[in-house]
Amino acid sequence: MTESLPESDPRFPSGRWVGFFLQKQLPGKHQMELLLTFANGRIRGEGRDLVGEFTINGIYELADGTCRWMKHYLGKHSVHYRGFNEGKGIWGTWQLETMGERWTGGFHIWPEGMAAPDGSTLAESIEEPVDAEEAFVVNELRRSANG
Repeated sequence: MTESLPESDPRFPSGRWVGFFLQKQLPGKHQMELLLTFANGRIRGEGRDLVGEFTINGIYELADGTCRWMKHYLGKHSVHYRGFNEGKGIWGTWQLETMGERWTGGFHIWPEGMAAPDGSTLAESIEEPVDAEEAFVVNELRRSANG
């Protein structure tokens, strides 16, 4: 059986990755540590965050940088991730459906040691997603205050 060679595209280096996820019900950026392998369009790995230890299993596309994976917390639930890699790590959204409820949020991960083009850390370059209803209310309040 032929062994898979690690991905040669610099956007998808195998090894240690770091980052965070965002969740409206839990304010703040919640750190993640990951050990990922990218090979032949497959993402595999493991990691940990405040919820616990997890495994990663998914796919990535070199053509457009699209990534999709399942994050499975050991002995717990699984979370669907969908993101994009444009050379500054992988950013996107996650979704969890459990007991008839849907939970969603954002995330950003990147290879350990990678800096943003402006020299800041990548964690500082993303803002927490805003609920559409909240955004509408805020815009209406601004409009009424200015008009």
